[in-house]
Amino acid sequence: MAPPEKRKDPPTSNKSAKPHHAAKRVKMKDARTILSQASDKALNQSGELDVSAFVKAREFEIRAMEDSMLASKQFLSKRAFQQLPNSLRRRTASHNVKRVPKKARARATREMKDDNTPTVISRRRKPTSHLRLRLETAKRLQKLGARARQKRAEANAHGSAGADPEETVALASRLPRLKKNSLSHPEKPPSKFRKRQIGKAWLPTHIYHAKRAHMTEPKHPLWRFAIPLAPTEKSFRKTHRAGSVRGCVAWDTSYMSTVGVEGVEASLLGLLRSLGVGESALTGKNEEKWRRGTRSWKGWVKERDKDNIWIAEVCVIWHAENKTSEVEDVKTSKEKKPRRRLLIRVHPSAFLQLWTEILKVAKMQRPPAMIEDLRFEIGSIEVIGPGSTEALVSTLQPIHSASDEPVTDFPPEKIWCSLGSITNPSSLPQNAMLGFKISDPRLRYPPQKITQTMSEADADARLQLLSAWPPDTTQTPQSVFDRTARLTASRLLPSQKSINRRKGAGPPGSYPDPLPTDPHIPVLLTVSRPTSSNAQGSWTLLLPWKCVLPVWYYLMHYPLSTGGNPRFGGLNEMRQLRFEQGIPWFPGDFPGTKAGKEWEIRERVSWKADWEKKPKGKRVEWTSLDLGEGRKGEAGEGWACDWEFLFDMFNSAVEPGNQSSTAESAVEAGPRTAKAADPQVTNSLQFQEFTHFPYPFSSKPALPPRALATIHLHLLTRGHPTARARIYRLPTTSPALRERWIALATSSLSANASNLSSSNYKRRIQPSNFSDSKKLLAMVPRNQHSHLRTQATAISILSAPACPFDAEFPEGGVPKPGDVSYPCVPDKEDLIGFVTTGNFDLGHGRCSAVGSVALAKVLRRQEEGGKEGESSVAFEDAGDTGKGGGKGNGKKGELTEGLLRRLCVVREAGQGLGRLARWEFA
Repeated sequence: MAPPEKRKDPPTSNKSAKPHHAAKRVKMKDARTILSQASDKALNQSGELDVSAFVKAREFEIRAMEDSMLASKQFLSKRAFQQLPNSLRRRTASHNVKRVPKKARARATREMKDDNTPTVISRRRKPTSHLRLRLETAKRLQKLGARARQKRAEANAHGSAGADPEETVALASRLPRLKKNSLSHPEKPPSKFRKRQIGKAWLPTHIYHAKRAHMTEPKHPLWRFAIPLAPTEKSFRKTHRAGSVRGCVAWDTSYMSTVGVEGVEASLLGLLRSLGVGESALTGKNEEKWRRGTRSWKGWVKERDKDNIWIAEVCVIWHAENKTSEVEDVKTSKEKKPRRRLLIRVHPSAFLQLWTEILKVAKMQRPPAMIEDLRFEIGSIEVIGPGSTEALVSTLQPIHSASDEPVTDFPPEKIWCSLGSITNPSSLPQNAMLGFKISDPRLRYPPQKITQTMSEADADARLQLLSAWPPDTTQTPQSVFDRTARLTASRLLPSQKSINRRKGAGPPGSYPDPLPTDPHIPVLLTVSRPTSSNAQGSWTLLLPWKCVLPVWYYLMHYPLSTGGNPRFGGLNEMRQLRFEQGIPWFPGDFPGTKAGKEWEIRERVSWKADWEKKPKGKRVEWTSLDLGEGRKGEAGEGWACDWEFLFDMFNSAVEPGNQSSTAESAVEAGPRTAKAADPQVTNSLQFQEFTHFPYPFSSKPALPPRALATIHLHLLTRGHPTARARIYRLPTTSPALRERWIALATSSLSANASNLSSSNYKRRIQPSNFSDSKKLLAMVPRNQHSHLRTQATAISILSAPACPFDAEFPEGGVPKPGDVSYPCVPDKEDLIGFVTTGNFDLGHGRCSAVGSVALAKVLRRQEEGGKEGESSVAFEDAGDTGKGGGKGNGKKGELTEGLLRRLCVVREAGQGLGRLARWEFA
């Protein structure tokens, strides 16, 4: 039998055109061409009509038309693997039907057979030399494994025959001891994955993400973890839609560090007080629910001995009080104080700094508190989006409490099952928390949609439930704090094979019956509410480390009521959604912290490597950058947020009104040391001295001279700020240049106000001269065609009105960026900070940015009189709050004094063009 012919070569075409375009054009022309026969063929030699020849000619034309219709249809159609969405496309789907989904596999097989597509079957492929060695090794290992299994079976049979069943004793496995006040280590991985985890640890869902996402480089892990950075498919817009419009996004955040603290309540309160937690949170009435263990708390902590060294933002969770046990303890022993527990969750980049501080402070308490490193015992999953609550309610099916425990009317399990219809977790009470036990989600796989009630009565009942929130009084002690409960749930997790056997034993389509040996997984759910209004809240799920993977697989395959499944995200998607919600991302947007400095050094290395890869003709020359008015050179290193350069300028240029404080800071800082060529050098004196100062500010402790604060930037005009962009205040050395920027700001604010106002918008689209437009419309008779009247109306609307700001720019209207009359950027003495994150905000439809500024350059200091030899410095906010309130506000579009102090100029690194922006504290 002759082998099948290969595919036909594409037809030749003109060489001047592109080959694939020309071939497609010729193929389309051939498919749409209908062959015909001349009519004189049906006439005989005498000129008479030959009926048989005429019929055959028409028959030929009809068949040619049918063939042309079929060929044209086939040309426009796509093959099976070409009609798949991007998420289901595979590289080898064109010649391997196993890479095509089952629904389209039959069609793909038929198309490959008709087209003689050369396919390869894996079992018939000739093995290469390397593959042959692997196959031989596998066969040898199989033989060795069979011998070992046979020996174990013989030994077990011999031992069971000689032993007396009555004398055998079942020994319970001992729980491994957790060392107090010492760091923990990840569990020893399996032998086949051991070499891959040298110097780093895997997340519980590492294998899932490694197949679907871009991971950190094997030799360069992030915070000693292999973390997914972004999905392999394009997901920028999809992530925005899933996180705010329809669906949800989930992250495996098990890399977040958890510290457990145990001791008497007075010691725990003293520990938190030493870390900088406010007195209102520790003793105030507003945070009483948090101290009872029914709410969570988020805030910044700092080092005890250094008031200005802030560590990071942490989440503190108290163990809920057991009222019945407390009464019994008081009756039995009044001298012994009850011990309580709390969990402190922090970003892994700041874990070691926080751990050292907690360990030092815990030993200073009387009685001392005990701390535990729970990094590899408690994992977490974060979910955000309108469908987050629905997906989690279906995944986490509670197990009702035992009969010996007190049963309330509204237990947390019952309340959790009634939250499936909520589309925004922000509607729950702030920092709400629920703790209960769930069953293994794998026993209910595949997932099914939950029933959602949409009646008015159910909506009213749900609103009453959210307003009352019974878990504040009915929450029982959370089992996730109990180490025995966590390890028991992890050890009782059945294998997937045993679950499949239980499913196979039952009828088709049914779930296996629960067994007493099934694990009871303790979970703890917390709600985070962003500061911006109408933004989506997020759920944070805490559960044992080994139980993360079963819950993750069920969550990823849950069919949402709005269609599709929950999406998974990486580190880039988390930064994107935080940016859209107006939440700075730690540690990248906090360069004043120790973790932020380390992140900045990591970014400097990457940015400089990218700059050096480019040839000299295509990369930016920082020394020859033109900034206008004869100034040359970039402000600092172009590939970095050069904070050393910023504070060097701050020390060299003494600002008016701050002479004493600036001089003191200059003496403390000393001269700037020479910068090393390697940006990884982090021991520079100036780089270690500047600190982060969280907002809102307070006079105690005093503001350090090198303090940084995180801000939001909103551009008043066009522009796309990115990381490393320079932030300037309005010029202070050139009054003429300052006036030009103020005039440009006035015109931009007035234009924005007129665009945002609905009445002004209607007025703006009207013709500039009503009399001229009416005359123009009157010239067109009413009986003329509609397109003529539409054309006249368009001309009247598009006639540009006179610019109301021409008086401020007599050269010819408001200058555009790039014009000769456009104001140049301020001088380096007016540099106040750098942009750390900048992108297009899909939520607001405009570009915005997050950056950090030196507080000493943006805050006002007023010396107030005090006692003799003492002086207090009061720091005032520089104007309004940026949200329509605060002092200094005027009418919309009016440049007030407070708004003037919040104006700045943003310039991209390597560019000489500045953009006006308004900043506000984050």
